[in-house]
Amino acid sequence: MPLIRWSERFRRPPLKMTIDPYLRPEDHPIECDAKARKPRLVPLVVLDYGSVAARFRQVKYIRHDMAGALRELLRSSRDIQNNPYNGKTSIDAATLREVEDYARSLGVTDIGYTVVDPRHIFQGFRILFPNAMVFTMEMDAEKIRQAPTIPSFIEIFRTYAQLGVVVNRVADFLREKGYNAHPAPAIAGEVNFIPLAIDAGLGISGKNGLLITPGNGPRVRLAAVFTDIENLPYAVEKPHGWVREFCETCNSCVRHCPAGAIYERTRAHPDGGPVFIDHTKCADPFSNDNGCTLCIKHCPFSYGDYDAIKARYEATL
Repeated sequence: MPLIRWSERFRRPPLKMTIDPYLRPEDHPIECDAKARKPRLVPLVVLDYGSVAARFRQVKYIRHDMAGALRELLRSSRDIQNNPYNGKTSIDAATLREVEDYARSLGVTDIGYTVVDPRHIFQGFRILFPNAMVFTMEMDAEKIRQAPTIPSFIEIFRTYAQLGVVVNRVADFLREKGYNAHPAPAIAGEVNFIPLAIDAGLGISGKNGLLITPGNGPRVRLAAVFTDIENLPYAVEKPHGWVREFCETCNSCVRHCPAGAIYERTRAHPDGGPVFIDHTKCADPFSNDNGCTLCIKHCPFSYGDYDAIKARYEATL
């Protein structure tokens, strides 16, 4: 009998935590592209390839944040029923500043804007609106520097939970102003956040497969709010391409990965995009009692000055 891989069999959260049960006649969801990637539910990947016993032992440390993240995921789906649909699709600069200031007051680090490429919507998922406000949230530098430890493990789930709060409150704020919004929390989202954030000008993916941001390197988590506001300040320039070249000379994350999960030579996905890690190998250290996070800890961008790293790298060319 062939081995059942739960992460291959189930790729969506429970139905009530998706938008499908809450759609109304005025909703017209945007479908994924035919070449979109399949999603993975991380708990099931751990069940298949990691230490389930260690995951159970970790629950006492993260149960509050995990419960909060799931609660916000449910609310983000359910509350799409509150969209006003009054035809308001243009935002003035002052109101947009209010939205940004409010998001930052909730803990957001950086904000970017982009039109959503349907290739970034995972297979089997849909989103309500074509444009995205993309958010990063910094993970505490000192806690990540301690990885792998319980404090660094807890910090990851703190940001997951807090980003769920952020996108729901920002969506509520937009709706109160008369705009439509579909919040996408950091867990079990409908889209691949990293290429979405790249399109929004917030950074670029490093060899570890994570978004490298100028301010905090890969020491961030991501979430988004989809909207039909048409005049957002979409990213035009993407000046971070040099980071990919730097990664080829660095390989710190490759050397420090305890599972050898990060490819030294980035591979190609059938959709033409990059594949950076073997998730079946990554699941093992990720599921250890203290978690992992070593590819973030040992990335020079996590603590170094982005411009200084760039200057030193360009001096070697």
